[in-house]
Amino acid sequence: MKWTQKSQEKYNQDLKDKIVELKKKRKAVILAHNYQRPEVQDIADIKGDSLALSRAAAETDSNVIVVCGVRFMAESASILNPDKKVILPVIEAGCPLADMVNVDKINELKRRFPGAPVVCYVNSSAEAKAASDICCTSSNAVNVVKSLSARRVIFLPDKNLGLYVASEIPEKEIICWEGFCPSHVRLSREDLLQVKRLHPRAKILVHPECYPDVLKLADGVCSTKQMFDYVASSDCREFIIGTEKGIIYGLSKKYPDKKFYLASERLLCADMKLTTLGWVVHALEFMKYEVKVPKNIRIKAQKALDRMLEVR
Repeated sequence: MKWTQKSQEKYNQDLKDKIVELKKKRKAVILAHNYQRPEVQDIADIKGDSLALSRAAAETDSNVIVVCGVRFMAESASILNPDKKVILPVIEAGCPLADMVNVDKINELKRRFPGAPVVCYVNSSAEAKAASDICCTSSNAVNVVKSLSARRVIFLPDKNLGLYVASEIPEKEIICWEGFCPSHVRLSREDLLQVKRLHPRAKILVHPECYPDVLKLADGVCSTKQMFDYVASSDCREFIIGTEKGIIYGLSKKYPDKKFYLASERLLCADMKLTTLGWVVHALEFMKYEVKVPKNIRIKAQKALDRMLEVR
């Protein structure tokens, strides 16, 4: 049989129907990040950025939490819900940025800068969170650092996000870890200028994990949730989006009367695209793959996450 777009749509719908059936059977909730494939976003009960998913994980009353994202997100859900089963459909879905953190080096920085609290971006391992004082996301990083009384702060692992925070709070000294998001650093100033020439009336929205010279061209420096909020409150009809391409689907679906242009086709996270409908079905059928954080790490990491969730 020849495989057509209609065949693909029928196949996807069959998988979606199966997911609805299994979700009810397992008393499960599905969380999906804004960077996931369109069809995976469609089957999510809750969709959002890391902060929204963290809050949803903390508040859910479901027995099973299926995280359509990457490993650090599943770990956070497990930390906040130790008595629930947390499933990551593709166990290989990781985060290169999270892998750039070394706990021994965190402790070394703490010794070099005694008294400086460690702010840990949620794009990090459970072990890194456990070695930190408070977590943050790209949505609330500035507010988290502002909430600390210390003048000097250690920020990890994303240097560009740390530099952005430093630019917003010049009265504090931000000691940045030398980490980066391999997807966001692909966006260059030249990329943005080229797209802006094609769409001169469009507002530019970029993620704070991008380079500082890219941020300087932006009308808004936003987390993915903040991009949705910016579009909702703006009278502008066109937007250039400087973050992972998966968000374009959600923005276009929610605001069909507005136009969205990806700042660069290189804005792709391969790990975020590993999750498919088929893997979600497999996860719910066989309860694979469970992510469980050891108690000794979980208790310390939860303190850092709880402190973050208290910041508004």
